[in-house]
Amino acid sequence: MNGTSISTIEQKLIEGQAVEAIRGVFDPEIPVNIYDLGLVYDVTVNEQGEVTVTMTLTSPHCPA
Repeated sequence: MNGTSISTIEQKLIEGQAVEAIRGVFDPEIPVNIYDLGLVYDVTVNEQGEVTVTMTLTSPHCPA
């Protein structure tokens, strides 16, 4: 974002938008989104507005 910093409020707004977008992604085998399923551990936004998503590719309850 052109090297400019964004405010903490803008960071939280972007974080909320990212979480809402992630909630639109569903596990193909069950009708639950990957955020509520617990596959996403963390969503952070830095001062430049870049979003980092920490997640796993499988559920902790998956037997595989």
